[in-house]
Amino acid sequence: MDNLFADKELSRRAFLRLSACASGAAALTQVPGLSFGDASGEVAGDRISMEECLSLTPREMAERSAVVQASYEFLLAAADEITDKGLSARIKEILTNPAPTFMAEYQTNAAREGLRLKLVDAGLLKAAVTTEQLLPPLISPDQAPQPFAAASGSIYDSHHAYPGGLVIHTALNVRSSLGLCQGYYDTYGVPLDRDIVLAAQLLHDLHKPWVYQWQEDGSSLPEYQIAGTGAHHVLSLAEAIYRGLPAETVIAQASAHDNAGSPADEARLVGYIKAASIIAGKDPVDAGLLAAGGAAVIPPRMIEPFITYLGDHDWVFSVPAAKWTIGLLEVLAVADYGMKAADLKNGRFNSFRNYVFSQATMIGLYQTYVVGGPGGLRAAVLNLVDPPDKDND
Repeated sequence: MDNLFADKELSRRAFLRLSACASGAAALTQVPGLSFGDASGEVAGDRISMEECLSLTPREMAERSAVVQASYEFLLAAADEITDKGLSARIKEILTNPAPTFMAEYQTNAAREGLRLKLVDAGLLKAAVTTEQLLPPLISPDQAPQPFAAASGSIYDSHHAYPGGLVIHTALNVRSSLGLCQGYYDTYGVPLDRDIVLAAQLLHDLHKPWVYQWQEDGSSLPEYQIAGTGAHHVLSLAEAIYRGLPAETVIAQASAHDNAGSPADEARLVGYIKAASIIAGKDPVDAGLLAAGGAAVIPPRMIEPFITYLGDHDWVFSVPAAKWTIGLLEVLAVADYGMKAADLKNGRFNSFRNYVFSQATMIGLYQTYVVGGPGGLRAAVLNLVDPPDKDND
């Protein structure tokens, strides 16, 4: 693959071009409906009623969000920046329709149960996990259950857990990873393969639209673990392996959750690759994913997978920020929107929080709270959704 970081001036131009593409940078620093750093809560655009808020589907919420749509366009533009145009096209195809195509191999109950038993026998899945929990509902292996841009970024009580949260999370990871690549070049003079980093980061959560399907009550499906990590990670790797993506891309993608920097960390990384290979029906050694014997990655250990690992550390802040902001929104839901304690556990609150977070993001609202206090946060939320007593004003 060509390496754009081999030429310092070209790398700077490419990095700046990518950072500004699709108006993504501007859109993500000035979120519609919320002015960061402004405690007034002043918003741009029309507020909606609580009735309308409750009527919207998660997909419709994501489609109404300028920040979500800008992030998705940013990801497509980032895929365009991959110099290997064959790989670029394949990644854009996945972002457009993140279908679990490997499920073509598991169309019968017997095949799905056989897969479950293989993973259990390999020590990569707890025996208590059922086939229904292991493989989420799916109508067709040719079509994702929902668009990439409508999916949650995590389980429902964690980071970016709102419609469109996945693309927000991925956009931040791509920017972080590119910044790390640039930093490694500027500091050490080390040119890294940007194609690997971009491809791996764009794909690292490709099956969250399948795993985190939205439910009738506005929450998302619970997630079970494979090989000691969230199922989405291993299922995403299985998809990349099944589609025959380059080994170096798959290894970097696998490294989003662990790295090869210590024997214990590498053992977990190897477990992810082994589990994904079983699901994809491939031998990880023959596929160039693991060294002979299957106990380690192939030496020498490349830097790009470590960049992918570091770039996926948005969760360090976004997980606690999510929990804090959900709690703050619960207080407002009771005080200003007439919700009872029971409502906070059902679809009424879930739809409310899904809309508010999809339009303003969890981290954006949390920063408004940091700068403007409870009053600033309250003003921002009131400018997104009218309380019920205003519905007929």
